Amino acid sequence: MKGTPYHYPPELLKVLIDVIPKLCKSKNDLILFFKGAGVSKQILKPHEDLLKNNRNEFNKYHASREILSAINEQGDKSLAARREVIKRVTEFEDFSVCWPNDQAAARGLVVQVRDMVNVKDAFTRMKIEKDEEKRKRIQQQQQTIVYEKEKRRNQIQAVKKELFSLFKEENAQKRGKALENVLNNLFVCYDMSVREAFTIKGKCGEGIIEQIDGLVELEGHLYLVEMKWWNSPIGTAEISPHLVRLFNRGGQTRGLFISYSNYTQPAITTCRDALSGGAAITLSTVKEIVKLLEDEKDLKVWLKTKINAAIIDKEPHIIVE
Repeated sequence: MKGTPYHYPPELLKVLIDVIPKLCKSKNDLILFFKGAGVSKQILKPHEDLLKNNRNEFNKYHASREILSAINEQGDKSLAARREVIKRVTEFEDFSVCWPNDQAAARGLVVQVRDMVNVKDAFTRMKIEKDEEKRKRIQQQQQTIVYEKEKRRNQIQAVKKELFSLFKEENAQKRGKALENVLNNLFVCYDMSVREAFTIKGKCGEGIIEQIDGLVELEGHLYLVEMKWWNSPIGTAEISPHLVRLFNRGGQTRGLFISYSNYTQPAITTCRDALSGGAAITLSTVKEIVKLLEDEKDLKVWLKTKINAAIIDKEPHIIVE
């Protein structure tokens, strides 16, 4: 019977001990009741022997207490018998077979057992429903995680394809502009807030005074991004304008420089020295980005590792393995 207690709780056991002897008019009927419920011969034999050899010593209430207590202590072994006992009691209808003096009490005790079982069933159903709701919620969360991972993986693969296609582009200007879009798309894949290339104009008619390739945010820090696809190494002359942008913002932003070519030692030294003035910058290459994509590494972890090395170890250009 679904919902029947795994073990009889004390209050239910007490009512069963009281009601079963009243439902069974004779001592033989009591033994037959438990036999029909599937109680083992081993448990019933002492009571059957007592009934056979010394009938006057056989007490229905004592026998019920000992039999019910025995099956209650047997765990899985007597689970079916415990359920069948409950089933037989709750489905009992013909109280005319009871002794006249027991009929009213038996009827009331059967109702009491039904109420106890119904309450238990209600809580069991509630627990089952709650567990099922939790299971579905966890399953949905897991499916969402899998979906988001697959979605991000597809987005990254698309960015990877776009980036690799740039190696075939011969027009340097077109290639450089496309690099901005590709890398900005990569930042979006990792849920990093992105502002694409923008310009800043002077307030006194000077025209454009700054050209920013991109702006990203990671853990509350803003990064001004500069990208170059040049064949010659990036030197101090190419790095300095980006450092000026950082200096002009009072150290409130960090810098990320991404280049197709490598960097000269003077350029790296300039970035290291700029840290004392409040300009934190990390240098990277397109080759690093390609490896990151091929190894399916986390872009956020990569950038955080590089900027920490730039600030803490004064190493603006390290290769993150």
